[in-house]
Amino acid sequence: MQVVVTEFMDETALAGFGPGIGVVYAPDLVEDRARLLDALRSADAVIVRNRTQVDAELLAAAPRLRAVGRLGVGLDNIDLAACEARGIDVLPATGANALSVAEYVIAAALVLVRGAYMATDELRAGAWPRNRLIGGEISGRTMGLLGLGGIARMVADRARALGMTVAAHDPHLAADDPAWTGVHRCARPEDLFGLSDVLSIHVPLTDTTRGLVGTEALARLPRGAIVINTARGGVVDEHALAQALRAGRIGGAALDVFAQEPLDASAGAVFDGLANLILTPHVAGVTHEGNARVSQVTVANVARALGTGGEDGRNAHRTDADTTP
Repeated sequence: MQVVVTEFMDETALAGFGPGIGVVYAPDLVEDRARLLDALRSADAVIVRNRTQVDAELLAAAPRLRAVGRLGVGLDNIDLAACEARGIDVLPATGANALSVAEYVIAAALVLVRGAYMATDELRAGAWPRNRLIGGEISGRTMGLLGLGGIARMVADRARALGMTVAAHDPHLAADDPAWTGVHRCARPEDLFGLSDVLSIHVPLTDTTRGLVGTEALARLPRGAIVINTARGGVVDEHALAQALRAGRIGGAALDVFAQEPLDASAGAVFDGLANLILTPHVAGVTHEGNARVSQVTVANVARALGTGGEDGRNAHRTDADTTP
């Protein structure tokens, strides 16, 4: 049996496959579609992140494919219906990098609310912009969570520990679900937007969520609010967000995901000249520790799907409310 890995992972975790499975670890395959398709012709399983498109073309090139291991939980790059029709297991590493994303959200919120960390070059040059860098405290503010899946719940726990009130909107959770304990439930997204001093996005990209945080939603946020998106690009309207930042309507933003990835200079130009803005390359869920956990879980899941072990993996055949790298 053979497993092909098309994107980076913790390579040491591959030892978990044992001697019965051959592994092709070629994380640059995602950059060369023709070579990728050729490599999959004898593959029994493929391991991907979010950039490899597991679509009809790829599946047709992999007649032996039995499992798709996802180094993360977002499944929008995988044709789930086609995999189901073929009987191919789709195996996200549910929960394995949740802590990494939750810590990113809290760190971004603290940096943007305080506003004191963006002037290193000015100070190095001899400036002393002390008055301009007087920011705020996060305690006493409201953390608004659009989606209340596993990652958002970890954010909620940490936000409360910092003295924040937590509110959320999640139409997929029943009103009596225990997840609402300690969280103000907003029946409509509009209600959440009106409360959120910090708005953190934790929903997949669907027809319903595409552009959900756009001009109207941003106008509902309290003046000076912070927007953080670690879920999927496209949920936040980047042009509307940039306009709100330029107008001073929004106090800051942190975007780890974008409508176009990788973000090139043309797409990134919308953010030119904006202060109090953090842009990162879809890395919120990728820490050294999180990558090790995701890789170990994915190897265990795929090994079990191929019938060679994987007792310690968490094999989850569902899409979590959160989406991560």
